[in-house]
Amino acid sequence: MAELKIVTDSTSDLSKQYLQDNDIHVVPLNLTIDGESYIDQVDITSEEFIEKVEADADVKTSQPPIGKFIELYDKLGADGSEIISIHMTSGLSGTYQTAVQASQMTDSKVTVIDSKSISYGLGYQIKQIVEWKNKQVAVADIEKQVIELQKNIKLYVVIGQLHQLIKGGRISKTKGLIGNMIKIKPVGTLIDGKIELVHNSRTQNSSIQFLKKEVAHFIENHNVKAIGIAHANIMQFVDKVKKHFSEEFDFSDFDVNTTTPIISAHTGQGAIGLVVLKS
Repeated sequence: MAELKIVTDSTSDLSKQYLQDNDIHVVPLNLTIDGESYIDQVDITSEEFIEKVEADADVKTSQPPIGKFIELYDKLGADGSEIISIHMTSGLSGTYQTAVQASQMTDSKVTVIDSKSISYGLGYQIKQIVEWKNKQVAVADIEKQVIELQKNIKLYVVIGQLHQLIKGGRISKTKGLIGNMIKIKPVGTLIDGKIELVHNSRTQNSSIQFLKKEVAHFIENHNVKAIGIAHANIMQFVDKVKKHFSEEFDFSDFDVNTTTPIISAHTGQGAIGLVVLKS
């Protein structure tokens, strides 16, 4: 059986250590900050990026160039290895589409998967693929099982600052200005891979109450397998969420990291992404 190699992008919020230990190859996204270009997680960390957002820098994100994918696929497949390339939701970025095009321009055998998620929602799919790879599950079976796994993952995001969403054209100016005046904390979720706002909270506590209700409904009679919290420089909010969720769902082993710039560019400082994986 040919060896399997795993490729992803820089939006999984998994630790550098985990990615290195499991030989996961990362094609990073590009960031533009006040007109200067940076490579995500190479030239700038998630923490440094949030500092720029806080300083009201003009930030934009863009998918990796196709050449980067082709080069990596050529290199990884040169020894006959198969490649699984799994990426952030195609609803928020053209990265998946670029990977698909690149897979058609290489002699290597590449299977490209749209994770339909981002942050730990992508990260948990990668972790599961690593487990299947170690058990030598065939690529075609992994692809089928990932699609099933996606049904057990739910992502919510509590927006930190509305002006980032207005800047990015994600919500209208009037809605945003009113929201900023009355300090609304909108909650969004991924529906078909796109962020849809589903609830307006006035406070952190009311957004946590909403999330608890939503997550309980999502889990129903299953168990919680993993909870990931990615944040935009707001640890006290993360600690509150952990406290409430450990009491509510009898769960203590949270994954926590600073969120990918691809999320914080839209949600602003003070946002959190909550990802739940049910068994």
